[in-house]
Amino acid sequence: MVGLIGRKIGMTQVITEGGVVSVTAIEAGPCVVTQVKTGETDGYQAVQLGFEEARRLNKPEAGHLKKVRAQLRHLREIRRDLGDLQVGSRVDVSIFKPGDRVDVVGVSKGRGFAGVVKRHHFAGGPKTHGQSDRHRGPGSVGSTTYAGRVFKGLRMAGHMGDQRVTVKNLEVVTADLERNLLLVRGGVPGANRALLMIVPSKRSGG
Repeated sequence: MVGLIGRKIGMTQVITEGGVVSVTAIEAGPCVVTQVKTGETDGYQAVQLGFEEARRLNKPEAGHLKKVRAQLRHLREIRRDLGDLQVGSRVDVSIFKPGDRVDVVGVSKGRGFAGVVKRHHFAGGPKTHGQSDRHRGPGSVGSTTYAGRVFKGLRMAGHMGDQRVTVKNLEVVTADLERNLLLVRGGVPGANRALLMIVPSKRSGG
């Protein structure tokens, strides 16, 4: 199993024998294999997948996709054993079945400039005893004479979110080939309609 590219639809609930389960609905595939990389030619094994039809392509993009004879909007590379995949092969949700474990990769929601309480879950300062100006402040960020500087990587206010995030070992609840629909247990990164990559979980040996 190589994996799929898809879009997050949103969250809902399904009723199973064990009770009500919260799931994320993903429009997954179908994808087309646009490039196959091997150890002999590229130094590593990987498969490049294409997803969604594009309105138009520039000349470099059209040249790259000439062999598959398709206009694809999104291209993503997944490092996996190639198996019998070839350029032009079609990959859909039939590669997954209920009970499989997957890793979902996406870009988290951007939260803009955020303070340390929201961004790093700091407790903030005291709310009483005369402290009126440091309820949500970071507190001390360094000492004076030694080390005389602020260390790199110190948690401070700044840009929050909008980062690549991988949620691991999610369970596939439903794989509907007719609707290209994948339901996975739990939440995944990003807003609704965000682009996602769904790959077999490494924890499960995929």
